[in-house]
Amino acid sequence: MIPVQLQPEPSDFNQKVRVKGLAFLQQEPHPKVWKNRDYWTAAINDLCRAYNRICAYSAQWIPPAQGTPTIDHFIPKSVAPNQAYEWRNYRLSCQLLNARKWTFQDVLDPFTIQPGWFVLDFPSLHMKPGSSLDEHIRQKVISTINRLKLNDEDSCIQSRESWLFPFCQGQYPFSFLKEKAPFIAYELERQNLVDKISSMYPIELDKFL
Repeated sequence: MIPVQLQPEPSDFNQKVRVKGLAFLQQEPHPKVWKNRDYWTAAINDLCRAYNRICAYSAQWIPPAQGTPTIDHFIPKSVAPNQAYEWRNYRLSCQLLNARKWTFQDVLDPFTIQPGWFVLDFPSLHMKPGSSLDEHIRQKVISTINRLKLNDEDSCIQSRESWLFPFCQGQYPFSFLKEKAPFIAYELERQNLVDKISSMYPIELDKFL
């Protein structure tokens, strides 16, 4: 994960999402069922454009064919119904990580995390807390990694490999990696590995061909 900057609310968001949502909440302040009141879905394309289809939790591009972009209510609807139709409460997320986060509140907010809170270990591609964090933040980082299963071999690690290994093979330039998998690119730059990383995966790259 890397810090995500809150993007401006679209000019038509109020009319197509908030007004309808607040009208519903006036009638039903604490909904147990949101069916047919999920007006936030009207903003999914706006969210994709605003955040370049980059998942706030994996910091990787969500492909149109293989991935499903979803709106995560960072503060869950069940906790704060009045935030259900607010742009600043939305985080663009791939379907898998949104499902893992669910209504849990032990995940750090990409809008408030700081550079260096999450780091990437090479060659394992495991996400870890930064080395200079105070214990309170360190535990929150660990909790986030565990809740979202960011080191799951069959999903998150394989996904990082699918971005990193083609770069190592020269299939696309670093600028493309930076655009589509910014956390991986950030860590390669921070660790001065951009020009050295391919040497760390000789066997894996042979298998990936």
